[in-house]
Amino acid sequence: MSVPGPSGRADAAVTLSTVARLVASGAAVSKADLVAAAGLARTTVSTAVDELLARGVLRPDGARPTTGRGRPADRLAMSARGGHVLLADVGARGAHLAVVDLSQRVLAHEHIDIDVQDGPDAVLAAVEDALTALRGRARHPGDGDPAVRAVVIGLPGPVDGNLGIPVRPPIMPGWHAYPVSARLQRTFDCPAVLENDVNLRALGEARALPADQVPLLFVKVGTGIGGGLVSREGVLHHGADGAAGDIGHVRVRGGPDTACVCGNVGCIEAVASAGAIARRLAAEPHQLGVATIADVRALIARGDPDALGVVREAAGVIGELVATLVHFYNPARVTLGGSLTAASDELLAGVRSVVYQRALPLATRNLVLTNSVLGEYAGLAGAAVLGIERVLSPPGMDALTAPRP
Repeated sequence: MSVPGPSGRADAAVTLSTVARLVASGAAVSKADLVAAAGLARTTVSTAVDELLARGVLRPDGARPTTGRGRPADRLAMSARGGHVLLADVGARGAHLAVVDLSQRVLAHEHIDIDVQDGPDAVLAAVEDALTALRGRARHPGDGDPAVRAVVIGLPGPVDGNLGIPVRPPIMPGWHAYPVSARLQRTFDCPAVLENDVNLRALGEARALPADQVPLLFVKVGTGIGGGLVSREGVLHHGADGAAGDIGHVRVRGGPDTACVCGNVGCIEAVASAGAIARRLAAEPHQLGVATIADVRALIARGDPDALGVVREAAGVIGELVATLVHFYNPARVTLGGSLTAASDELLAGVRSVVYQRALPLATRNLVLTNSVLGEYAGLAGAAVLGIERVLSPPGMDALTAPRP
């Protein structure tokens, strides 16, 4: 039985998506650039550009000077009328929120205090209210009322992105199977994407670096410990069910039988996370007043010997796990992020020492192991990538290019 070929409209949507994504990423800013980058015929590119200009997705952006006597090429840019993407990078105790346009320009940003243990209704209500207020701040005179094209939210636990629900997140009581994506879709009347917060950081970090820095492994050390994997092609590796990178519940060989929130004992999250370090220091009689990760960061910043000693022990444990992952995944880059990495380089130095000692030369001879270049904003960067690519995907082009009332 023969398989019917794609419809003309499907072909057109793919072409429109290709052209729009190249312009949005900055990889091509003129028709000549697009012909070379997309590998399409000049007439095909010209037709697609004209349609995107007519629909208000692209706009002229002046002329690009050329060498020689040729006519300057007309520059293209994403139009502000193309719409907004709303972003929420939710952590255990706070959330970074932002509104971006389709050219990845941040129009408004805010950090709010939340506690995921308050449950999904309270947390998501706070996020929705804050995003609505941010969207009002992001509007500029003359832009009209740009549509919200997508919402992207990252949560600190395992998620099923296809169903849009968290899956038994250990530090998030009451969140299991909650319809996060469906709720946000109803609130903002647009597609909503749910992702793990470390995956967002990994993607944001990878897209901010040169192409030779992937595959990339991102390891976040915060209230818990998590990992995110970006392939050589620059896309997230989720695994069969979205559980890839959930490294926090690997058991520490020879470690203490410390109870973990997941119900097991001896997990690396229970032994070496920033939360575990805070609990260990709080148990010391002479460390009165230590209760939070912020307290630990303050101790590290001022060189407290007890805090530095515990961090070095944790770094050794994390380094052993990272060395194993380096052998298995062979990344070009391992990036450390999370609440402790900004306080000092002690964690990075300890992990590096173990990895370069334990991993074999073939896996480490070109390996870069460093702190995040984007820091606490890596998650927002990854969310922006996911959201804009969702809007500019072939299925999203019909909604984006449809005439607005």
